Amino acid sequence: MSVRGSTVTPVPGPQARLALIRGFELQIEEEIISVPRSAQRLLAFVALQDRAVRRLHASGVLWNDMSEQQANSCLRSALWRIPTPAGQRLVVASGSHLWLNPSVQVDFQDVVSRAVSIVESKGPGSEPQDLAGQLGLFRSDLLPDWYEDWVLAERERFRQLRLHALEAICERLSVAGRYALALEAGLAAVACEPLRESAQRQVIAVHLAEGNLTEALRQYNCYAKLLADELGAMPSPALRQLVEGALAGHN
Repeated sequence: MSVRGSTVTPVPGPQARLALIRGFELQIEEEIISVPRSAQRLLAFVALQDRAVRRLHASGVLWNDMSEQQANSCLRSALWRIPTPAGQRLVVASGSHLWLNPSVQVDFQDVVSRAVSIVESKGPGSEPQDLAGQLGLFRSDLLPDWYEDWVLAERERFRQLRLHALEAICERLSVAGRYALALEAGLAAVACEPLRESAQRQVIAVHLAEGNLTEALRQYNCYAKLLADELGAMPSPALRQLVEGALAGHN
């Protein structure tokens, strides 16, 4: 994470790990720590930022149904409730800003970094075994049982990045001839968004590369029916041509 605590040196202390994917969990060393809900919200909000956040912005987002004075009071209370292992503050506060202590490890930031690296790679990217080993990182949502607007916005951004990463993994594993794992990645993207044509195309292309025309047709027909039922639409001409070309070549 970038400038959030550029003037703050991490304080040596117990190792803190914050999980936001699949649900909130704070771990200090090997112990799972109970965190009050208000402190969870503030800790998660600050951890999702890539820089220091203004206190007024944080209080306004997290307690948007209160007056400014009440929201600021809630912010102070939430800060007080965040655990301080061995006196180490997980959220550092100045008079105007908040930022996550740089010593805190956050799973979300790690997964985002890996996804960006995969998506932006112009060549083959990581070795097939490395890509296969990262499949599990992109299967789960950010804070899936939280429904506040600020979480929903972050979750949608993360979902789009996950989809692009899964599609890139699918394509590169297919090129490497790792068809079973390529399908696993492609189908994970389809499960995340069944109406997404680029994900469906990747799955169909893997079936065709593997020589399984029947499986490719089944996937295409299921997608075409889903589009018709949900949106009254048809697959794009490019996807239809891909399937029709495979059929023509088979005949």
